[in-house]
Amino acid sequence: MQAETIELEHFDLLEDDICTQRIIAAKRSLGKHAVILAHHYQRADVYRHADLTGDSLKLSYLAAQTDADFLVFCGVHFMAEVADILSSEQQIAILPDLSAGCSMADMANLSKVTRAWQELSEVLDTDEMVTPVTYINSAADLKAFCGEHGGIVCTSSNASKILQWSFAQREKVLFFPDQHLGRWSGHQLGISLEQMAVWDFDEPMGGLTPEQIKKAKIILWKGYCSVHQMFQPEHILRFRNKHPDGLIISHPECSYEVCQASDYVGSTEYIINTVRDSKPGTHWLVGTELNLVSRITEEFKPQGKIVQFMSPMVCMCSTMARIDPQHLAWSLENLVAGNVVNQIKVSVEESKLAKRALDRMLEIS
Repeated sequence: MQAETIELEHFDLLEDDICTQRIIAAKRSLGKHAVILAHHYQRADVYRHADLTGDSLKLSYLAAQTDADFLVFCGVHFMAEVADILSSEQQIAILPDLSAGCSMADMANLSKVTRAWQELSEVLDTDEMVTPVTYINSAADLKAFCGEHGGIVCTSSNASKILQWSFAQREKVLFFPDQHLGRWSGHQLGISLEQMAVWDFDEPMGGLTPEQIKKAKIILWKGYCSVHQMFQPEHILRFRNKHPDGLIISHPECSYEVCQASDYVGSTEYIINTVRDSKPGTHWLVGTELNLVSRITEEFKPQGKIVQFMSPMVCMCSTMARIDPQHLAWSLENLVAGNVVNQIKVSVEESKLAKRALDRMLEIS
């Protein structure tokens, strides 16, 4: 018989240091039955407990390779969904706080994308002319939509390669939910800005004319990351004026203008590796989430490297930060007691279609 669930309210007022002790004790009790995964953007007091760290796809892939029964994902909702899709039927994905979502992912939902597909079909033969491409930062049902319609998933590190594959299938791409990643990736392939139209999901026909739709090579969903949109070209200009020998590296979720003004552009893993491989004493301006920048600032300080956050304002992934030591301790202690809380489960049919789109990406990458 299942034990009584331990209520979250017993953890809400616990001090962080007490939670830390209880997390360590719970991990010891669970042993190899549970693995804790933490995204690079995760807050430090949770990140420290991770068994595996990385970006969203890397973590989901690593989780699927483990023998752990429980995959405790310290990230956001779509990441736990991917972990559930790629892992075995016996493994259980858990998200310590169900409110840990992604504002960018929420900008594209299945009803809006389905409507856009139907509206596009009034101008184009979508099945013959358009490949749907979803960023991994999206819900499972959108990955399933791509799987069903001959589309694919991409990450921030392989988006350009995925676009190349997509254009080999059909002449146009519908890219969602992040317009900035789609625009920069298209630019890397030599596609002009004039050939990339923005689809406003709140407007009929995306706010576009039939001529604009026909002309577009890439139709960009009007979505964005609220953190990366904070970075501006003037932040880079100010840094270059003060530090002419400094280097700028940005995530491709930043605006086109910020990416264009940067020396390097790439995923979270790329940013970490590029700064790690740089010469001692280099000075970096980094355009990505604050927790990651703070972490590598300390990591590379002994090498004389200065790592500086791009924005003068504090901007971190607030939804990711909702997973705190209290929620992590609560979910782990329930597992010790024999209870599963906050399981993330994708339906069998949705998982099958989403995995089709993910497998296409993994095969290409």
